[in-house]
Amino acid sequence: MPHKCLMKCLTEKLRFFLLNPCFSFLDLGLGVEKMSYSGIGISPGNVPVYHSSNLKVFDKRVRVVELVLRFLICGLGVLAAVLVGTDTEVKDIFAIRKRAKFTDMKALVFLVVANAVAAAYSLVQGLRCAVSMVRGNVLFSKPLAWIIFSGDQIMAYLTVAAVASAAQSAVFGKLGQPELQWMKTCNLYKKFCNQVGEGLASAVVVSLSMVALSCISAFSLFRLYNGGKSKNRSGW
Repeated sequence: MPHKCLMKCLTEKLRFFLLNPCFSFLDLGLGVEKMSYSGIGISPGNVPVYHSSNLKVFDKRVRVVELVLRFLICGLGVLAAVLVGTDTEVKDIFAIRKRAKFTDMKALVFLVVANAVAAAYSLVQGLRCAVSMVRGNVLFSKPLAWIIFSGDQIMAYLTVAAVASAAQSAVFGKLGQPELQWMKTCNLYKKFCNQVGEGLASAVVVSLSMVALSCISAFSLFRLYNGGKSKNRSGW
C-alpha cells in the first residue's frame, strides 16, 4: 500500500513537471514562429536575435555585386573619358585645315566630365565597400545609407543625362539634319566619329551600371525602415 501511494505521488509530480515546460516551450515556439516571419529569432531571454546564416549570405552577395559594379563603372568611366577626351582628327577642306575635337560639341564635354566624376565617385565607394568586406560586419547606419543613396541617385541621373545628350549629338553627326541643312559631319571625320562611338558605348554601360547601383542602394536604405526591426542589422 505505501508503495502504491509513493508511485502515485511520483507520477503526479512527473506529470506536473512535464506539462509545465510543454506549455512554456509551446508559447516560446509560437513567439519564434511569429518573429521568424520577419527574419528575427527569439532568445530565451525574449531578446530579438537575427538569424545570421541566410542574412550574411545575402548581404555578402549584395556586397560582391556592388563591388563589381563600382569598379566596373570606375574602369569604363575612365575609358569613356579618355576615348572621347583624347579624340581628334585633322582634315583639309578647301585648303583650310580643320581639326575636330571633343570641345567642339558641348554634349561631348558633358559626357567626358560626367564619366570622370562617376569614375572618381565609384572608386571612393568601391574602396569603402572593399574595406567593409575585409573588416566583416560593419554597422550600416541610416545617415550613411542616405548619403550613399543620394550619391548613387545623383550619379545615375548625371550619367544617363550625359549619354542621352551625347547620343543625340552623335545621331546628328552621323545622319545630319536635311531640314536644317546640317551636313553629315561623320562623312568627313570618320575616325573621330568612330572613337566617339566607342566612348559612348562605354558610357552607356556606365549609366546602366549606375542605375543598377542606385536600385541596390535604395533597397539597402529602405530595408532599414522595415518596421523598425533592422536597427541591429549589419551592412556595408
